[in-house]
Amino acid sequence: MFKKILVPLDGSKLAECALPYVEELARGCGTEEIILISATEQVRAQVRAPEARELYHTREDPRIQRGGIETTVTFGKKERQAQRYLDRIAKRLKAKEAKVRTDVLCWPPAEAIASYAGKNDVDIIVMSSHGRSGVSRWTHGSVAERVFRASYVPLLMIKAPGCVPDL
Repeated sequence: MFKKILVPLDGSKLAECALPYVEELARGCGTEEIILISATEQVRAQVRAPEARELYHTREDPRIQRGGIETTVTFGKKERQAQRYLDRIAKRLKAKEAKVRTDVLCWPPAEAIASYAGKNDVDIIVMSSHGRSGVSRWTHGSVAERVFRASYVPLLMIKAPGCVPDL
């Protein structure tokens, strides 16, 4: 039923609450692939030092935009750290006979998750949520809610253990 399962992770224990559900779904549905992604905001820096300009001007990289005396370089926030984290989780899942793929995306998280799911023919997104409501949700925001509103792919939202909605 669910051939491709997308699991957004941000490195937190909260996000990992979805993993037991993913394992159970994958086992029960004959899942072909579990896709783990981590989405982070991009960080932009402008470089003016001649040495840095020379370094960046010699690279053919879409993250580098040249203009006048300034060079704008876009970096993913902790891309390597996110990849190592996803690799650790993937290793645990592969030990349980699952086929796993990982990807680190440098976009705003909710948009990245929804877009990735649509472009990669994902059957379901499985992610955790704090289960906040009212003012708490308004002040802290909710990536899970934004994914729910932006994606056409079904979403299984797991409420983290110990989370109690505001009354």
